[in-house]
Amino acid sequence: MTPLDLDALDLSALLCSRVCHDVISPVGAIVNGLEVLEDESDTSMREFALELIAKSARQASARLQFARIAFGAAGSAGASIDVADAEKVSRGMFVDDKTQLAWSAPQALFPKNKVKLLLNLVMIAQSAIPRGGLIDVKVQGDGEAPTLTLKSKGSHARIPAHVESLIAGTPETGSVDAHGILPFYAGLVARAAAMDVRFSIEGDTVTIEATPTAAAIPAAPPADAGPEADRPSDSEPPETALA
Repeated sequence: MTPLDLDALDLSALLCSRVCHDVISPVGAIVNGLEVLEDESDTSMREFALELIAKSARQASARLQFARIAFGAAGSAGASIDVADAEKVSRGMFVDDKTQLAWSAPQALFPKNKVKLLLNLVMIAQSAIPRGGLIDVKVQGDGEAPTLTLKSKGSHARIPAHVESLIAGTPETGSVDAHGILPFYAGLVARAAAMDVRFSIEGDTVTIEATPTAAAIPAAPPADAGPEADRPSDSEPPETALA
C-alpha cells in the first residue's frame, strides 16, 4: 500500500486538535470549580471545588509539558533531549491516573527524534490497556542505536485498532483523523529517527519494541590484520615499476 503523504497544514491542524483534546477536559473542570467558588457559600462544597481546581490544574500542566516535547519543538536550540526529561513528563501524565509507570533508562542526552518517539510510544502503550495497569519502559543502548521496549500489562490488554498500519504510514482508510494522528505522527518520527516499531501481544501484556533500522546500524570496522597488512605482497609490483 502506498504511504499516505499528509499535507503539512493538515498534520499541524490534527496535532493541534489532539493537544486541545487532551487539555480541554482539565481546563473545563477548572472553570467549573471556579463557578462553584463564586456561587457556593457551603464550606464543604468550596473545599471540593478547590481540590478539583488543584487536581485539574496539575493535569493540564502535565499534559502540556508532555505535549511540548512529544509533539513540539522543545529544546529546539539543540539536537538532543535529556532522557530524564522524558521520564519526568511521563510520570507527570500518570500521577492521578489508574495506570502505573515503571521506567528504566540511562540519564543521558539522546537525539531529539528518538526521545519524541519514546514519548509517543508511551501514549500508545497507555491506549493498549484501556482499564489501566502497568507500563514498563526500558531504554537500552546509546543514543545512536537504542532499543526502546514498552510493556503494557493490564486487564483487557490489546494492540490498539489500526495502530500498526497508522505507524507504517499506510492507514487502511487512506486518510487519518484526529483520533489516529498520534500513531501516524509516531510513525513519521520513527522513520525520521531511523527506527522500526513492532507490536506483539501475549496474554495480558502488549509489547512495543522500537529498534534501529538495518540501514542505521553502523557497519563493524574491518578486523585489524596487524602490521603485516601494510606490507606489500611479493606478487605486487613495486611502485616504481614501469607500465
